[in-house]
Amino acid sequence: MSTVDQVEAKQRDPARAAADNGAPPVAVEDLHKSFGSQKVLDGISLTVNSGETLAVLGRSGTGKSVMLRIVIGLEKPDSGSVRIHGQDITGLSLDQLGEIRKKMGFLFQHAALYDSLTVEQNVAFPLEHHKQEMSASEKRDRVRELLAEVGMEDAMQKMPSDISGGMQKRVGLARALVLEPSILLLDEPTAGLDPISSGEIDELVLKLQKEHRMASIVVTHDLHSAKTIADRLALLDQGKVVIEGTFEELQQSDNDFVKEFLKHS
Repeated sequence: MSTVDQVEAKQRDPARAAADNGAPPVAVEDLHKSFGSQKVLDGISLTVNSGETLAVLGRSGTGKSVMLRIVIGLEKPDSGSVRIHGQDITGLSLDQLGEIRKKMGFLFQHAALYDSLTVEQNVAFPLEHHKQEMSASEKRDRVRELLAEVGMEDAMQKMPSDISGGMQKRVGLARALVLEPSILLLDEPTAGLDPISSGEIDELVLKLQKEHRMASIVVTHDLHSAKTIADRLALLDQGKVVIEGTFEELQQSDNDFVKEFLKHS
């Protein structure tokens, strides 16, 4: 690619320009959020690089899912910033946020599939809304490819109510990847699943991360899952990051809360 072509490509894709300039895919800085008198986030700062998975842990009500919703733009912080590929999203309009979200895949806690749509139609939904330039056959091929990747190709014509919770999570992962995002956000991907299904989802997340090299944030209460799929872990308590590092570094911590959390998780 010529120098002129490279400049034009960056102008068309600000995220690519930011990546070329060394900006991490996700950078959260000094994030604060309260609901009434309840302070949920109290100065959280986290960074996630390309090809890296960060697991965010903590007790129920510590703001893990709220942080994730702020990162994707579904909630606004009281103060602080969220930069996606170098661009602060906290003050963007809905249309501007829509463009940013095309670079982000999101798996909701309960998969959040549309009950009235088949598995195939659920995965195709983002393509129908954001990829009008793709032909119907190209969309079908893309959906079939992703469902095969998550082991659900045989369930294309089934309804969400006809498949198990673990299968719904697999379909949700396929839908999260359909726009080829550079960032993957997972909210409690193993919640409500039996140990075997949880292990299968962990293996699938590892496989997808290895193949797609995304920057991933996994919010979970499942320490075993976090230890399996994450490069780094961040433990929250009372709206703050108590510790951030590898699982081994958490194990070596002298912090009483960290020790208690690891003991009972």
